[in-house]
Amino acid sequence: MGLTALFLQTLEITLPVFAMVFIGLGLKRARWIDPAFVSTASQLVFKATLPTLVFLSIIRADLEASLDPALLGFYALATLASVLLCWGWASLRVPYRERGVYIQGAFRGNCGIVGLALAAGMYGDVGLSTGSLLLGVVILTYNACSVIVLVAYQQDRQQEQRADWRGMLRHIATNPLILAVAAAVPVAVSGWTLPGWLATSGDYFASLTLPLALICIGATLSFGEVRHSGRLALGASLLKMVTLPALTTGAAWLVGFEGPALGVMFLFFSSPTAAAAFVMAKAMGANAALTANIVALTTLMASLTITLGAFGLTAAGVI
Repeated sequence: MGLTALFLQTLEITLPVFAMVFIGLGLKRARWIDPAFVSTASQLVFKATLPTLVFLSIIRADLEASLDPALLGFYALATLASVLLCWGWASLRVPYRERGVYIQGAFRGNCGIVGLALAAGMYGDVGLSTGSLLLGVVILTYNACSVIVLVAYQQDRQQEQRADWRGMLRHIATNPLILAVAAAVPVAVSGWTLPGWLATSGDYFASLTLPLALICIGATLSFGEVRHSGRLALGASLLKMVTLPALTTGAAWLVGFEGPALGVMFLFFSSPTAAAAFVMAKAMGANAALTANIVALTTLMASLTITLGAFGLTAAGVI
């Protein structure tokens, strides 16, 4: 296959995902959807349709093929290394009170929506099942690290830290995606299958997830916020979309990962900053406006950086 044909094939995988994002932006501009719709739809995705999609993809997966402890362990270690790298860079280049927001924006990717959608588009059921299992690690590490970096730069650290650690543990224990993974793995191991009518109904419900979530992401974008993004937002965005994906994917390749495993990790590493980062920053009294700028800027950059990255890795024959 020539490079042109390969690039067009890569675009066929990435463009549908980002087309849905820009459709959401267009629907908001046309006032066909409003903030109330986005809020309700986002809650529906997070609490119901995405957990259903994760549950179904895991119980149908070949766990012997898709459950890779080495992959899960490497992703967790790579996330911790990314946090430490961002923390070190922020300590040198970022004003003290903005460091927590900067670090979180630079490492916390939107793996549950963008990463999972791209993994499914590139690798089908294998990508979906591998990505769903990887989400368990993502949720644990991202939430824990986000609380740590935001607490580290709060004014009243001692009181806030106690409250936030309790809240973090509660949120992890009741997170719908964590519960979906925890419920699905025993079912998949037992070999039990859902009744036909229930599986079909679940498929209908789960099929709402990716288009609805991507439209909501688009509806939250603001070019005004991007235009007012300063040096900090741009720096965190470049770190998130260029530097960290290159380093972590390169490290994964060097230790022996290749094929779908490396491809799914690249898509997760290179996902734009998650909107959940904005929610957590706002709840913890950090600079929510800077977080919103990072979310918007990385989402706009993703269509270019992920497409070029996937094309380069495919052309090199490693994914």
